[in-house]
Amino acid sequence: MASTITVFSKLRLLSNVPRTLNFTRSSYRLLSSASHSAPQGPEDELHLNYLEGEQKGIAVVSMRRFRYKNAMGKNIIQKFIDAMQELKFQDKVRVAIIRSEVRGVFCAGADLKERLQMTNQEVNLFVSKLRYTISELQNLPMPTIAALDGAALGGGLEMALGCDLRVAASNAKLGLIETSLAIIPGAGGTQRLPRIIGPALAKELIFTSRVLDGNQAKQYGVVNHSVEQNSSGDAAYLRAIELAEEILPQGPIALRMAKAAINRGIEVEIEAGMKYEEAYYAQVVPTKDRIEGLVAFKEKRPPKYEGH
Repeated sequence: MASTITVFSKLRLLSNVPRTLNFTRSSYRLLSSASHSAPQGPEDELHLNYLEGEQKGIAVVSMRRFRYKNAMGKNIIQKFIDAMQELKFQDKVRVAIIRSEVRGVFCAGADLKERLQMTNQEVNLFVSKLRYTISELQNLPMPTIAALDGAALGGGLEMALGCDLRVAASNAKLGLIETSLAIIPGAGGTQRLPRIIGPALAKELIFTSRVLDGNQAKQYGVVNHSVEQNSSGDAAYLRAIELAEEILPQGPIALRMAKAAINRGIEVEIEAGMKYEEAYYAQVVPTKDRIEGLVAFKEKRPPKYEGH
C-alpha cells in the first residue's frame, strides 16, 4: 500500500514542518499564550488541561516542544509522567486526549541530538523510562484518544499505540522507522502494534520502516479514523473531541471497567478472559449509576451518571 521511504527522507518530513499554529475555533482549540518563537522554559513543554462546559470530563494533554518538534527529551518525558500520575487519580475525567500543539507534528520520536550525548547505559535507562511512560499512558483507567495531526514516527507512534483510540489527519505520517536507524522499537512498538493489527502486518511495517499517511494507516488498522486535514492543521484533534463527546454520556464506572476487562482479557485465553469480564461486571452491579440507567430507560429520559 505504501512505498518504503529512506531514513533521510523520514527525517526531512520533520525538518520542513512549520512551527506556528492558527487556532480560530476557541471552543475546541487550546490557545497558547506563549510566542512559539520566544525562548521556551522546560515547564512549558507539556500542558494538562481540563475542559469545561459541555466538554467537562475531557482532559487534554498537549505536547508543545515547538523548537524540537516534540522530540522526546528527558524533560518532556518527565512532564508526561507527571501528567499521567495526576490523571490516574482524576475520577471526574471520563476521557483523555493526547495531542500536539506543534503544527504538522504529533511527536518526532527520540531527541536524537540528546541521544548522541548519552552513554550506552544512559540510552538503556532512557528507553526504559520511555517504555514505562507509555505503559502508564496505556494503564490510565479512563479511555484515551491520540489525535495525530502530523508526523508520528518511532517513539511518537509508540505513544499513540499506547492510547485506546487513534485519529489521524489524512496527511499525517506514521511509522515505526527504528530498523532504518539500526535499532528496534523500544517503547512497546514491537508488542502493541502486533496486538492492534496482527503480527504479519506489524512485521511488514517494522521490517521495512514503512511510513504511512493517515488514510493508509486507517486501511492497515493502525488508526480508528482518518480525516481530511483542515487549514488550521487540527482536524484530527477536532475529530478526537467529537469522539470524546460521544463517550462522555456513558457511565463513567462502566467505561473504566470495560477498558480494564478488554485490556486484561486480551492478554489471556478466552476462558480466563471471561473471568475478568465476570469480575469487572460485578463491580458495576452495586453502583448507583446502574440503577440510574434503568430508571432513565423506564422514564424515557437521558440518564445522568455521577460516577458512583
